[in-house]
Amino acid sequence: MNEHIRTSNIERFTGFSDLYNQNRPSAPQEVVKILTTYLQKRPQRIMDVGCGTGLSSFIWLDHADHITGVEPSDDMRAVALKRWQEQNEPSQLKFVEGLSHQLDAPSESVDIITCSQSFHWMEPESTLKEFARVLRPGGIFAAYDCDWPPAFNWEIEERYKQLIALADSRARQLAEQDKQAHKWNKSEHLQHIRESGLFRFSKEIVFHNWETCDATRYANIALSQGGLQTALKLGANELSSLFEDFRKEVENTFAGETREILFSYRMRMGIK
Repeated sequence: MNEHIRTSNIERFTGFSDLYNQNRPSAPQEVVKILTTYLQKRPQRIMDVGCGTGLSSFIWLDHADHITGVEPSDDMRAVALKRWQEQNEPSQLKFVEGLSHQLDAPSESVDIITCSQSFHWMEPESTLKEFARVLRPGGIFAAYDCDWPPAFNWEIEERYKQLIALADSRARQLAEQDKQAHKWNKSEHLQHIRESGLFRFSKEIVFHNWETCDATRYANIALSQGGLQTALKLGANELSSLFEDFRKEVENTFAGETREILFSYRMRMGIK
């Protein structure tokens, strides 16, 4: 990966870590159950790479002996460390600065590596080689992602998609060529795992999780999308009024109530 792409990908997540942490879904317990089932034992060491604010790291506290959250963004990692302190600094969990293709871990030392909403920001070839290096024989790599937007109301979902598509377009228009972030296609994750030749078994698993949500959170999930944040930072001021229109429509639809919304996940995994 070019250095300017790597830098742009990291900087994309600067400035909205609290918004991200407060509104994005925590990884559901199905992640732990699925991966522990395939590992066939309690994992000793977990690495959660591109862990952000730790939403996908804390779920392992009662299910693994050692958990390391790896995150290159100082903003995101600071929120993870704050959450860690608020939970009495559990000794089995730590957060470190790092990149997916340069992990600070001995070879064949890790049982499970996860990438929650993050693998598409990593150059797949060098990342998978590094993951295979640190995984033990029989160890598991799993990249899992939400389908956006969460399922709730078709009209709201359509407005959500239109807003984010416009924001992504404006971000591409406004960013200088050498400062544009680059993401790899999530639908090709499984193909990259298989074509690497580093894993003896690979599979895609789809699962779902219902969560309670109010209008504020639903609107803020859209606001926490990187494309919208990037476009706003680059001066696409017209998006602020469009977002406020979206927020009002969400509030009208929720009508002051807390509702159930459905997050759908796609996990692409490989077993070494």
